[in-house]
Formats: sequence, C-alpha cells, structure tokens
Amino acid sequence: MGKLLFIDVDGTLVDYETNLPSSAVTAIRTARANGHRVYLCTGRSEAEIYDNIRAIGFDGMLGGNGAYVRDEETIVMHHMITYEQCIHIVDWCHGRRLEFYLESNNGLFASENFETRGIPVLQEYSRRKGNAIPLSVKDIFPEMIYGGELYRSDVNKVSFILNSYQDHLDSVDEFPDLKPGVWGGAGETALFGDLGIKDISKKHAVDVLLSYLGRTKEDTIAFGDASVDIPMFEACGYSVAMGSGGEECKKAADYITDDVDKDGLYNAFIKLGLI
Repeated sequence: MGKLLFIDVDGTLVDYETNLPSSAVTAIRTARANGHRVYLCTGRSEAEIYDNIRAIGFDGMLGGNGAYVRDEETIVMHHMITYEQCIHIVDWCHGRRLEFYLESNNGLFASENFETRGIPVLQEYSRRKGNAIPLSVKDIFPEMIYGGELYRSDVNKVSFILNSYQDHLDSVDEFPDLKPGVWGGAGETALFGDLGIKDISKKHAVDVLLSYLGRTKEDTIAFGDASVDIPMFEACGYSVAMGSGGEECKKAADYITDDVDKDGLYNAFIKLGLI
C-alpha cells in the first residue's frame, strides 16, 4: 500500500515568487503513478489553488490551516467562521483602519484599500523570503475579488495587515472565540495578523483524514517549510523540511531537503524512494 503524502504550498511546492518548479510537478505525478496518494496541506483555501497547481493532479486537499478536508470529491470536514463572527471581524478591522481579506473556498474577498496598502507589505514579505523582484498584489493574489460582499458565512479564515504588533495582541482579547495568529515574521516583525477557527490546526486535519481513510500515522509523510507546518509534522510518521524553510521548522523535521527552487521536493521524493 502506498504512502499518504501531505505537501504545503507556499515555500514548499511553490517558491515565494509563486514559481512552480517543473521537477515538483514531475515528482508528484510520478509518486501518484507509483501508488502513493498526494494531498495539499496548506493555509490556502480552494479559491487560491490556481490552475497551474490544480493541473498537477492531487488526491485531495487539507485547506485553511486545518479547517477543511477534501478526499477526491468528498468534503470530509469543513469548519467555517460564523456569519456573526465575520461581521465582528470586518467591523473591528474597519474601526481600526486595518486592510484585510476574507479567505473562502468561493474566493478571496479584499477590503476597500487592500490592493494599494498591501503592495509594500507583500513586497517586504517576499523580500524576507529571498525574492528581490518587486511584486504587485495581483502577482501574489491574481484572482482576488474587490468590491465583493464582506459580511459572509463561507469564510475559512481572515488575514489583516498589521499597523503594529499591538493589533495582533488586541485581536487576542477581542476574539476569544477564534484562533488569532500572525504571519510574515515573528513577534514585532510580523506583517499580518490572522483569525481562524479555534482549536484547528493542520494536525487536526490530517487526523480527520486518516480516520476517514482508515489509515495510520505510519503511512504518512509531511513536507513543509514554516512553523505552521510543525503540527502537520507531529501528525505524520515522517517529516521533511525545505532547505529554504524557517529554522524552527527545520529543527522539527526528520530530514532537511534542498531549497524549493533547487528541486528540493523532487530530491526528497527520490531519497525516500517515492519515485
């Protein structure tokens, strides 16, 4: 029986310029042909899995950092922020003049000034990941929706630009019923805050899928690059960190492969005998 492979997207499958290495495509398609099942396990929602990624071919997706599990065409689990919680978040962000976007399987819905306010923040995020090429918001979020309804009942999580780290600290107090976090940096260097479903993680999603499939932890291998992937590592029998990943993630992994843009995924698949 083949392995179950869980692959993060940003920084693992694609680099931080959103480039998809052809070797990664070859690795995944060959592994599936060899009888392994391959799942995306990502913070992204279905709407952020663009055609170049979807065309690779996967057996399912674990999205929203653990809020959503799909096996082939069957939705196994989907936890969403409630309509009332969404109204609270949107009004709170507007009141603090924080630009944000709502992450839904039906699309990414941006606040009024996110497209302009997001440029320097996303460029700094990309620069920290080793990309010196200036990127626009459209480069990173090509299908983001502007002017859409912001009071919604289909939201997996919400990301907002931090004016200061205090915004995150205040979000912890403001939303005890949700899971506040940050990304784009640690502590005071964080660029974004986010709000997701309480008690949800990539580990939870992996556990749900394994129970549904009747498979065990020993059947699994996880591939990631960031601290948010550590719970996924804990849920799996073996873990691989990208060489271009964060130090915390690499310390938690069983093996460190090459950088994402240096055939890291492909080389790891070879080392592990998947292809």
